[in-house]
Amino acid sequence: MFAIAGGTIYSAVDAKPKHGTELRRFANVAANPRVALLVDEYAEDWTALWWVRADGDARVLAAETAEGTDAVTRLADRYPQYRDQPPSGPVLAVDVDRWSSWSAAD
Repeated sequence: MFAIAGGTIYSAVDAKPKHGTELRRFANVAANPRVALLVDEYAEDWTALWWVRADGDARVLAAETAEGTDAVTRLADRYPQYRDQPPSGPVLAVDVDRWSSWSAAD
């Protein structure tokens, strides 16, 4: 789940079962903050296929920071399941510097 504000994409660790909040994605960002996020749509009808890719630099934020709090609020505004149980963080912020996309319909 994600939310976009300006040129930044936010995602947060939520309450779904995990082995703690020290997730591999955060270790990967610490080792190399350059990331790519991909969203795609697969369909049996190949004329309906598409993808969008965002390239940028990632940062890990504590949910208690001003930016982290704003990100969690944006996520809760977008996803009803976060309204009762907002993500407690940490928050992954990706400052996007390049968008690319493709659609079979083009």
